[in-house]
Amino acid sequence: MKTGTRTVVSIVAVLLAMAVCFHMFLGFYTIQPIGALPEGRTLIVWRAGGEPFFNSPDAVCLERVEGVSLMCRLVTMGQAPVDRIVVRLPYMEWAYLASTGGRKFDR
Repeated sequence: MKTGTRTVVSIVAVLLAMAVCFHMFLGFYTIQPIGALPEGRTLIVWRAGGEPFFNSPDAVCLERVEGVSLMCRLVTMGQAPVDRIVVRLPYMEWAYLASTGGRKFDR
């Protein structure tokens, strides 16, 4: 194997390992734009045991009470993983929709 080919294979292997580690340990937590946070927010967080890769307050409400309400949103926002934030990003609708199974709820 030539040196150039080995370098490419090594880079691909490192990138693949990084992607696997990202998926195993980190995840997206997306807060839809609402009155308290009109621009919304997407966070990359260290995941807790059993936490899905894509998560949001609305996804937690859907899981726990099979619906989304203002009261449920307030409670789950209070339980947001603020102590595990790695990176704060602008709102990304695709991550929000991935957390809710493609469903969108009123602000």
